[in-house]
Amino acid sequence: MKILHTSDWHLGHRLLEQSQYEEQFRFLKWLEEYINDQQVDLLLISGDIFDTGVPSTQSQKMYYDFLVNLKKTPCQQIIITGGNHDAPGTINAPKELLQSLSIHVVGKATDQIEDEVFTLKINGERVIIAAVPYLRDQDIRRALAGESFDQIGDRYKVALINHYNEIAAYCETLKSEDSPVFAMGHLFAIGAMTSESEETIYVGNLGDIHAADFPDLFDYIALGHLHRAQMVAGAAHIRYSGSPYPLSFSEAGNLKKVVAIDILKGKIGRISEVAIPKFRELHRISGLLESCIAQLHELDQEKHELTPWVEVILDNATNTKIGFGEISKTAESLDLEVLKVTLKNEREIAGLEKLIENAQHIADLSPIDVFKLKCREQNFNLEENSEILDAFHEILQMAKER
Repeated sequence: MKILHTSDWHLGHRLLEQSQYEEQFRFLKWLEEYINDQQVDLLLISGDIFDTGVPSTQSQKMYYDFLVNLKKTPCQQIIITGGNHDAPGTINAPKELLQSLSIHVVGKATDQIEDEVFTLKINGERVIIAAVPYLRDQDIRRALAGESFDQIGDRYKVALINHYNEIAAYCETLKSEDSPVFAMGHLFAIGAMTSESEETIYVGNLGDIHAADFPDLFDYIALGHLHRAQMVAGAAHIRYSGSPYPLSFSEAGNLKKVVAIDILKGKIGRISEVAIPKFRELHRISGLLESCIAQLHELDQEKHELTPWVEVILDNATNTKIGFGEISKTAESLDLEVLKVTLKNEREIAGLEKLIENAQHIADLSPIDVFKLKCREQNFNLEENSEILDAFHEILQMAKER
């Protein structure tokens, strides 16, 4: 049996207000061709199918077209879990219809743990999949009156780990010698590396768990949320597949991947990373004005299917107004787009009011950035009052889900 692990498609995502539809469309086409060529039997998608809880018609059409087209390939089963960006209702709405196509979706934690477990038989092989979606705190943890903040946090982390323990215990009742057990998840595992494009997924860091917190029963754990393909704490069987294309300039140099897992005679054989083609080049260039202009001209000599996007970081010695103007003027005649121009370390020295004056900068700020800057301007020490930052994270998550 051949299994493929992917996640974090973020269909509908815009990079600095630029649509990434072309990259998304090309990735799904490539994925369909890869599954067909490599005779993949089972596809696992570990959350964040969409970038927002209310995806556009265009994003939904890409998603459903892909699922329909996949039925023309050797892929016999698909399992999809919801991520923190996905609205559970959006993922679950066509559940019964998709199930008739052997597509199983779990948009949120279920009332019965067994509803998150699928036993599949393909090509004479048997596999058990614990399809755990993004676990919202209201789904698995209930605060009690009079609890302190630390007690609430401890209760939540324990509930998160207990969910995996409970689902592992149920899988144990189904397991036989010839049936490896897979788990899916959408969370932050300590020991993994982040980029600029992930947001805090839980209140503060309360939902962050260690690789050792996962039950030993699982032969492979297919994770989503972090956008860099990687193993967790050196464990080859606990992996993030990462996003299939860059979602921020911090990912410009990352090689994007999916993970292929082979099962032979009831055992996991080979786990391998498969490189995804670069559909659009992202570049970060830095230095003095003259150097940056020279680097832009060098990039213009390269041939690309899609217009490259560039972030320019000017040395602090550069005159700001002259530097921004020269970069914009240079880019007009080149086959590339400069999406962002900043001064080196500017975000560390700029105040909130200064950043707001420049719309190009404010578009790159997250709500957390703005909150931290405002606290700094009000001389409010977040390091000494970490519970305030955690409360802001919780309010922000609630607002996004609504």
